[in-house]
Amino acid sequence: MIQRVQSIFLLLVAIAMGLTLGMGLWVQDIPSSGETWTLDAFFMKQFDASGEILSSNSNWYIGAIAAFVGLLAIISIFQYRNRARQMMINMVNSLFMVGLVAIVFLTTNGVNKDIAAIDSGAYQVGFWAILVAMVCNMLANRFIRKDEALIKSVDRIR
Repeated sequence: MIQRVQSIFLLLVAIAMGLTLGMGLWVQDIPSSGETWTLDAFFMKQFDASGEILSSNSNWYIGAIAAFVGLLAIISIFQYRNRARQMMINMVNSLFMVGLVAIVFLTTNGVNKDIAAIDSGAYQVGFWAILVAMVCNMLANRFIRKDEALIKSVDRIR
């Protein structure tokens, strides 16, 4: 049934991916030059001290992966009749989320290395939403396994 606990966690995964798409992922301020670098799901932008965009690079693949993860979570909600398939979709989803975190981390570290920044910048709400989605996905899989164990134990009694 759709109103199971794991469905709520999977819905939270989809909401978190929506936050990732809509919110910033990372920001780096360079106090000496007044420049600011920002990363969201679709662009890496460099601003000068007055707020004008100096450069903008497309990172469409981050947004595409985040949208795909959200879509997989919604698809997984409606796979409640086949728990094995639902767990498999969630495990694939976990791999994509780990890849998404790795891509964001490598992108921000590459920029920091290029601009020789002193600190690593600040990760924003969009980045932390990915980590929340990973935890919710893990909890959804845990409850799916509990349901599967319950069904098997009931079948044993018959």
